[in-house]
Amino acid sequence: MAIEHAILVSLLEKPGSGYELARRFERSIGYFWTASHQQIYRVLKRMESDGWVDVRDVPQQGRPDKKEYTVADLGQAVLSSWLHEPIEPESIRHDLAVKIRGAAFDDPAALIPEVERHRRAHTERLAHYLAGEERDFPDGRAPAASGALDAGRELQHVVLRGGIAYERMTLAWLDDVLATLHRLAAER
Repeated sequence: MAIEHAILVSLLEKPGSGYELARRFERSIGYFWTASHQQIYRVLKRMESDGWVDVRDVPQQGRPDKKEYTVADLGQAVLSSWLHEPIEPESIRHDLAVKIRGAAFDDPAALIPEVERHRRAHTERLAHYLAGEERDFPDGRAPAASGALDAGRELQHVVLRGGIAYERMTLAWLDDVLATLHRLAAER
């Protein structure tokens, strides 16, 4: 996936400025695809020149006008084409897993603080996901739009549920790693 596809999806969900897109990447999309503010602005400029997005100036009181981006027909066609292309299943590239294996050749207990740090980070991310789910899907489902299910909201929720499941799995694995490291440290 290219950042362009993530930007197109975000703009189809809701048009916005480069700043607003960067904030969305920080709050939600960024957990699955990261991009810096500078990268987003640079790609938006290229997407505009390629005809993938349209831009309009939006006047603001007491501040400079902002540029609001929307997906152009060509951008919609590009996204549609990409959605129909097969992608390879992802391979896990996990530095911590390599460190854990490498701990067999050093002091396994020395890795405990690092694994605990990872556990705290994943606990925070899970809490963030669960709070977002409670806020956006309080009854466990995406709200209906005009009496019909909103496919966009349903698909946002299924991706969020995947993130929640991933964080829970990761926490269970980290607990297993910590138990193993503590047992090995006690046996030394």
